[in-house]
Amino acid sequence: MQFSQKSKEHIDSCRFCWMCHHVCPIGNATGLERNTARARALGLSLVARDAIEYSEDIINNVYECSLCGGCMKDCVTGWDPVMFTKEARLGAALDGKMPAYVEKLIDNIENSGNIYGLKEIDGVLKDAIKDLPETAEVVLFIGKDGAYKTPEKAAMAVELLKKANVNFTVNKYEPNSGYDLDFLIGAADEAKKTMTETADVLNKMGAKTVVCYDPADAKVFLREYKEYGINLDAQVVTFTSFVAGLIKDGKLSVKKSDKVLTFQDPALLARDLEETEPAREILSACGEVKEMLLSRKDTMLAGNLVMNEYMPKVMQEVALSRWINAKNVDAKVLVTASPAEYALLNETNDGSIELVTIEEAVLKCL
Repeated sequence: MQFSQKSKEHIDSCRFCWMCHHVCPIGNATGLERNTARARALGLSLVARDAIEYSEDIINNVYECSLCGGCMKDCVTGWDPVMFTKEARLGAALDGKMPAYVEKLIDNIENSGNIYGLKEIDGVLKDAIKDLPETAEVVLFIGKDGAYKTPEKAAMAVELLKKANVNFTVNKYEPNSGYDLDFLIGAADEAKKTMTETADVLNKMGAKTVVCYDPADAKVFLREYKEYGINLDAQVVTFTSFVAGLIKDGKLSVKKSDKVLTFQDPALLARDLEETEPAREILSACGEVKEMLLSRKDTMLAGNLVMNEYMPKVMQEVALSRWINAKNVDAKVLVTASPAEYALLNETNDGSIELVTIEEAVLKCL
């Protein structure tokens, strides 16, 4: 395993202190020291120095990271474990050392376009998009988690844009943004090839704006595509920022309710894309907003559906931990803007707090 000089510098900059120890959602869920950023950095530092081999155990440990960036946010020295963890995954792919569970997910993507191996979207979503035009000024990019894991909520997003009279469409054969491949193997040729093909599809549609329903897709479009030199002609915006604009421009007439709403900030939005306020602008129009202790850039992960394919029990614990955070502030309605987090929060909800998506919250107030 060969690390870049930049990654070596970041690994070496870690003093293996305890500054980020408490913020790792995986470490908190498992209670294992190996799942903390400092332990992962220690293991990879030994690999980088050729002190130990890049073994199966260390590679598995690399895939036990959610890449949520909480450790980086709390590190006073500014080191970046997300960067070298992704590079370590790339190294495993290049060296032919990927775990079998990762190879299975990549095979699913190659065969069906998604990690789940599914080829047909749910009928509710299919009906919602069937009458949309072939081309339009705006393309709503649903993403694979929304299409296959929360299709009824994705259909609500389509309904919301229809009510706002937005000139939009959804690609009925929507390609893979490359998020899951980037998560699993980093900057590998397979990931870049998928991203390039998706950019070509979107560019040929000729839209002026691509609205990403899933923050995960927005993140790769706005960050990795630029990093890898992949061009998207359209402006890319998040669903939350787009809907906030529709409310501000009066295209959605929202009636404020007496509901008290608590927002679960997706790390991909709050930390990767540094977007925290549009969702609050939306929810403030719908009711009163009550914050959890860990919110905005301090948010905690509520789930990752890629990791759920090989660490389902841990992902359940991650989601349950977030429910505890919500209960500690006496939340009445928890609102999400991430299909992955909605799916896992919904799976672990005991019914004491109402769970809704952000489009659902708005639709209830029209």
